[in-house]
Amino acid sequence: MEKLLQVNNLYTSFYTHVGEVQAVRGVSFDLDKGEALGIVGESGSGKSITMMSVMRLLAETGKIKEGSIIFDGKDLTKISDKEMEKIRGNDIGMIFQDPMTSLNPVFTIGEQLTEPILKHMKVSKKEAHDKAVEMLKLVGIPSPEKRMKQYPHEFSGGMRQRAMIAMSLVCAPKLLIADEPTTALDVTIQAQILELMKDLKEKLGMSIILITHDLGVVADLCSKINVMYGGILVETGTVRDIFYNPKHPYTWGLLRSIPNPKLDVKERLKPINGTPPDLLKPPVGCPFAARCEYAMKICLQKRPESFEISEGHHAACWLNHPNAPKIEGYTGRGNE
Repeated sequence: MEKLLQVNNLYTSFYTHVGEVQAVRGVSFDLDKGEALGIVGESGSGKSITMMSVMRLLAETGKIKEGSIIFDGKDLTKISDKEMEKIRGNDIGMIFQDPMTSLNPVFTIGEQLTEPILKHMKVSKKEAHDKAVEMLKLVGIPSPEKRMKQYPHEFSGGMRQRAMIAMSLVCAPKLLIADEPTTALDVTIQAQILELMKDLKEKLGMSIILITHDLGVVADLCSKINVMYGGILVETGTVRDIFYNPKHPYTWGLLRSIPNPKLDVKERLKPINGTPPDLLKPPVGCPFAARCEYAMKICLQKRPESFEISEGHHAACWLNHPNAPKIEGYTGRGNE
């Protein structure tokens, strides 16, 4: 497969009045054309900042310190802001986390949808309007002509999310980044949004990066999963690797905290005790060590390398070292 995106050794920090927040610390991954990748982890793990680095949408205090982001043959860390504007919204679309705050309340949905078309495509206002109406129809919004004249507050939560998806897809991007696209939506609308993204991926042949804290959400849409914690990738692999053969205690914790409908006996969900690390002063060892029930002395002293479990499956945990003690018990959904 041809690579569309390659992130290599990415470091992103925020310089605040209390010090440097090391939000992303050496992240590397790639994405093939037409592939869907899920990035999962709890709040503060670095998921959104990694993608904001790709989009070059960091706050003024944020800076990419090191690494490269190769998109379609171009290193996005080295191009000018003007060149990046031609890519952002055109070749790379993004669905932001909260559609109510991402949509401008003083402009109609139609005005916000036609703006990227007029900016990136050489078309008339009539053609841009027609294309916007067609996109609203494609994402399942009824009476699209009427909805073009309405404001964001006149849409329900699910419809605003669909409008955001339409806006991110209106220029037919090669890559769609969806940051928690189903947050705060009820399960019915959530299922519809995910089904819509899956359908559009097949129809348009685009690549998708789905950012979420919920492993269940990525199971149906994505083929690969990156698990992030403390600004680093702790485990990467296919959906089958992560669900049936997880090799990092943090991944085990995420899986144990979601209900398994296949179990005959009802079990209590097990939370991950403790709090995420302070990235103002990140730990020298494994970032998960303070919360890990299997932590060893080396875990506190040295950051683990990424061990290859199988082709395409890697886990940054000292338990995967040949000399590490074997852990009995939970090893994934495949055992249940």
